Amino acid sequence: MTYDIPLLVGGLALLVLSGEVLVRNAAGMAVKASIPPLIVGLTVVSIGTSAPEIFASVQAALAGNPGLAIGNVVGSNIANLALILGVTALIHPVKVDRSVVTTDWPVMMAGTVMFGLFAWDLVFTHFEGTVLLLGTLALISFLIFRSQKARRTAAPDADESDGDFERFAARPFPLLLLGVAVACVGLYFGSEWFISGARGIAVAAGVSDHIIGVTVVAFGTSVPELVASGAAAVKGQSDLALGNLVGSNIFNIFLALGATSLIEEMPVDPAVLTDDLWWMGGIALLLLPMMLHTAKFQRWKGAVLLGLYLAYIGTVL
Repeated sequence: MTYDIPLLVGGLALLVLSGEVLVRNAAGMAVKASIPPLIVGLTVVSIGTSAPEIFASVQAALAGNPGLAIGNVVGSNIANLALILGVTALIHPVKVDRSVVTTDWPVMMAGTVMFGLFAWDLVFTHFEGTVLLLGTLALISFLIFRSQKARRTAAPDADESDGDFERFAARPFPLLLLGVAVACVGLYFGSEWFISGARGIAVAAGVSDHIIGVTVVAFGTSVPELVASGAAAVKGQSDLALGNLVGSNIFNIFLALGATSLIEEMPVDPAVLTDDLWWMGGIALLLLPMMLHTAKFQRWKGAVLLGLYLAYIGTVL
């Protein structure tokens, strides 16, 4: 226990920092390769912000702690919609883009249903991991198609550039490649330390891997989204928060869980089916009427979502 908390905190810090470095350098490489910034944002950045969840889940599975891996995905998805969206809406109301209602939300619900179906026999198999990864490829293809269609129908003088991407794209290619490599190394060691610390705390506290996964690990890997969304809300730029959080949930299921299941078949804690799945699905369902009502997440909706997250944590603990 003496070294578990420093390992947990140090691993989390390295995960967050490495994820940020990966996103910026990978985005710079993509822009340098003449990939439009809009597509970079929808693909490279979306996947990059899920990197902590992906690395932490894979590391947990390889370490023989599937409860941490599955709990991380479920807990992160609940935290994204209840905790992070709730806090963001409390700081500044969040507008709802029409594409989130018509496209992103249905895809997230489909992923949630697939999660439930695959978990029903209490094991995620290699075949199911393959299906989820194929779903990831289909999703990325669709995002690229949708963004290209949006570019064709946009005004000719519409500015789709991202100054941050362009600034990194100005760097030499070898330097960007080195940044990506360093970030991947950081994600590997950060996830290893983070999971080791979480596993040690679970053993010392006498609780299951599953509980630590849906609470400590899930919250830790959601910190990048929490910081980014909170900062955007403080600046009054919270409009993109909803789409980013829903997109993160989609990639958590299809990419993080898919990659983990493909590497290692994972038994599912029965609590996932009796409790967590219903919280994850219920909060995702609640999002629809909230989005349709006034097309905005006002502060009272943020308070409701935050209250639901606290209630969920109360049931887990």
